[in-house]
Amino acid sequence: MALRADFDALPIQDEKDVEYKSQVPGVMHACGHDGHTATLLAIAKVLVQNKEELQGNVVLIHQFAEEITPGGAISMIEDGCLDGVDAIFGTHLWSPTPTGEIRYRTGPFMAAPDKFTITIQGKGGHGATPHETVDSIVVGASIVTRLQQIVSRKVDPLKPAVLTIGTFHGGDAFNVIADSVTMDGTVRTFDKDVQEIIIENMEKIIKAECEAAGATYHLDYVKGYPAVNNHEEETMLLVNSASKVVGSEHVQEIAPLMIGEDFSYYLQKVPGTFFITGAGNKEKGIVAPHHHPKFDIDEESMLVAAKTLVTVALDYLHS
Repeated sequence: MALRADFDALPIQDEKDVEYKSQVPGVMHACGHDGHTATLLAIAKVLVQNKEELQGNVVLIHQFAEEITPGGAISMIEDGCLDGVDAIFGTHLWSPTPTGEIRYRTGPFMAAPDKFTITIQGKGGHGATPHETVDSIVVGASIVTRLQQIVSRKVDPLKPAVLTIGTFHGGDAFNVIADSVTMDGTVRTFDKDVQEIIIENMEKIIKAECEAAGATYHLDYVKGYPAVNNHEEETMLLVNSASKVVGSEHVQEIAPLMIGEDFSYYLQKVPGTFFITGAGNKEKGIVAPHHHPKFDIDEESMLVAAKTLVTVALDYLHS
């Protein structure tokens, strides 16, 4: 069986005042992946010290580029990291959940995270003569508003979906009508049919708004990782193993999360499960969300994760 940890950082300035603050300007571990790596290294040490007790092999996967589409998992799999592996398990240290808590889900757990860039080409000009221009900012603003209607009016409300515009760039001066606008965003879905509905309606809306205003556009849509779908048997094994570590009252099933994870590629190849290990602690002031400049984890969470994964490994091999 295999255990996986990712180790990449993010392009964010670290604003924590701790001894392990990032030493690289503009780069920090803002998602807990350094904790994942440390956890798996500790597990490696423990397993090697007790290898005579193992009734099988444990593969330890240290993976790069989970944060960057298409992700590092594909390359790892192509390079043979799952050769001979019968099942895989992984966890994410998660600050919104208190330390000492384990969260899991059978079936769809994390969404497919897509990325898109929309470029609107208008006709720039003087701010005092808008009638002689095609205002790309006005067109872009209208598109942003219309796109928000796709999830609320085109997608079955019982099927989760998110469409978010994350950036909007246009113009350089207060008295100049912008020649072009660029915006970036993300779509999150579990159902491939819902994904296609959103893509189709995005194209229709952008095209219609641009044609009405006399602008042109380019939509660059990149499908990200598939959704994380946990296997039932391995998830139930995780529940039993985690209950031995933290107590059954601290192991709870949760609703699907709209975040993405390329652990999904491993689960398409072999059975397994991906789960959440709580890493937040209000008493210690560890409350910042993931991908935040002040993000941190309660280091006790690494011990919980290590104990849980070691127990999972032993329970799986002995079963």
